[in-house]
Amino acid sequence: MLSPVWAGSRAAADLSEETWIDAMLEVEGALARAQAQLGVIPTRSAKVITEVARGLRIDAPMLAERSRGAANPVVVLVQELTAAVREVAPAAADHVHLGSTSQDILDSAAMLLVGHTLEVIGQDLSRVAAALAVLARRHRATPMAARTLAQHAVPTTFGLKAAGWLDSVLDAALRVRQTAASLPAQLGGAAGTLAAYEEYARDTAAGRRGHGLELAKHFAAELGLVEPSVPWHSLRTPLCTIGGTLSQVTGVLGKFALDVQTLSRTEIMEVVEPTAEGRGVSSAMPQKRNPVLATLVVSAARQVPLHSAVLAQCMLAEDERAPGAWHAEWQPLREALRLTAGAALTAAELAEGLEVLPARMRRNLELTEGAVVAERLNAVLASRLGKAESKRVLAGCAQRAANGEVTFAEALDEHPELRGHLPADVEQLLAPEGYLGAAEDLVTRVLTRQAREETS
Repeated sequence: MLSPVWAGSRAAADLSEETWIDAMLEVEGALARAQAQLGVIPTRSAKVITEVARGLRIDAPMLAERSRGAANPVVVLVQELTAAVREVAPAAADHVHLGSTSQDILDSAAMLLVGHTLEVIGQDLSRVAAALAVLARRHRATPMAARTLAQHAVPTTFGLKAAGWLDSVLDAALRVRQTAASLPAQLGGAAGTLAAYEEYARDTAAGRRGHGLELAKHFAAELGLVEPSVPWHSLRTPLCTIGGTLSQVTGVLGKFALDVQTLSRTEIMEVVEPTAEGRGVSSAMPQKRNPVLATLVVSAARQVPLHSAVLAQCMLAEDERAPGAWHAEWQPLREALRLTAGAALTAAELAEGLEVLPARMRRNLELTEGAVVAERLNAVLASRLGKAESKRVLAGCAQRAANGEVTFAEALDEHPELRGHLPADVEQLLAPEGYLGAAEDLVTRVLTRQAREETS
């Protein structure tokens, strides 16, 4: 209710309490399978543990309440799994969680869920990119006012604005892919030495030097995660990296959404959000068409960096397992994932349905009656009056036009210091569409990148 950006989304279900429980159970099964592959436990035990884990349903509220006794949910989860396995195959129960520790299970489960969520985010970013590419291509030559420090600056094109959004989205999508490809499994045992894993293998065929590293390799492969160089129980770079990626994604999408909010203001009205039954309505004012999609995205973008900051701060983890720092990561991580996934989904809907109003862009360009290209005139007149003098004179003309005394063109024509210096084609120089610089070339460059990355 209080976070509608992800309500009802895939992220809401994919990051639920039940899904976290299922992920931890999947990790327990993967550990058993890896140990069976190396001959530490019987293949039969691994099969039973895997099957029971995948079918086990543990009550989330019960698990949460009982977890207060251990400050993490894994201890109780292992108790429940062991009891369930014992009912099927008593001997296999002794092989549940063999040599492991809570952090190995919870961290690895978190990486599974992060990987899945990043995949979903990446899919929605692809939708955003495709929609922005359409806008950039369609409006590559559509003139509008560029605004700096909240005021009209010089002419630009809506196509270039969309291309800027697109380029940032492509950067974020690339980082999502890189982060997803680097997610590590966690396997270190009690304090990161893998000692118990090796000890349980001592009297088996696997009981040789290097067994711990071999187990870590098989375990990571079972989960589809990266084998880390060392256990990272208190080396929390992976979480910081994930947080940074989520902050970048929501920052990029938030910039796009914030621009949409600004451009959809009543006095600007250059773009309009897509319509839908019941969307954008006010509880009090019948005339309102609020930019609610953009609002949801901006809301997420303002929250995620704060959750990511918690993950970054938790890099200050003492010893081989930190009391409190590790525990402080779980909820911020989940909320950052939910918010980012919700923002990406919402931004895709926004980009795909965004309505662009070129006529309003033209009307707004004409508000300054030509002063929006004063920079161009300054470049032309600088060689005749000097750069500083030209700027002073043009500023005075622009001020007269802004005060409503005359139009900018009239102010130029009437200014005594400009007599004999204005070029004959001054009216042409005042046309906004004639002062767009390399806007179209920049759009082409970004569209080329988007096409290349779409097919790679």
